[in-house]
Amino acid sequence: MRRTKEDAEKTRCAILHAAEELFLQNGVAHTSLEQIARHAGVTRGAVYWHFQNKADLFHAMLNQVRLPPEQLAQRLVLDPNAGPLRPLRDLCVESVRSLAQDQKRRIFTILLHRSEMTDELRPARERHHALIAQFIALCEQQFDEAARRGLLQPGVQPRQAALALHALLVGLFSDLTRGPESFDLELDPAVLIDALFRGLVLDWTRADA
Repeated sequence: MRRTKEDAEKTRCAILHAAEELFLQNGVAHTSLEQIARHAGVTRGAVYWHFQNKADLFHAMLNQVRLPPEQLAQRLVLDPNAGPLRPLRDLCVESVRSLAQDQKRRIFTILLHRSEMTDELRPARERHHALIAQFIALCEQQFDEAARRGLLQPGVQPRQAALALHALLVGLFSDLTRGPESFDLELDPAVLIDALFRGLVLDWTRADA
């Protein structure tokens, strides 16, 4: 039984790896499950054993490089010693720096530049958009706590701050996957994200303390 489970997991990983390579090379819309099966060295039936369809496979590939909502919420739990925004800031810097990892950079390149909006991918896109909404809501909670402490700039609403942070992250992910050689992944993420926080917060030094 153990051997069967191990073999099944190896097959699943081989399918995911083959999909990643072909999606990156050809684009998601121009890659079939038959091509993925051949590239992975398995039957098409094996692909359907592990994944319902291409959207399910695409979603599973994305889940290899993003935090589930529960883990994300745990990472953003308010730390009284760090202030309401430090965990959020650190998570954002860490997520951008993580694009130095080859697999994460490849998968986000597929998501941002190689996945066309088709009816076939609609379920995966909808699940991805739901996760984005959850992330923005969690950010809004952090900024709402900052607002209650009088830390936000006048006129800045928590929802607006959350949307601005998400927009910056999307822009950074998009540019970094398009041309990583233009960035210093060790230094630039902290500088750029801190610049946004300074614009949103009355005194980022005090809020960050």
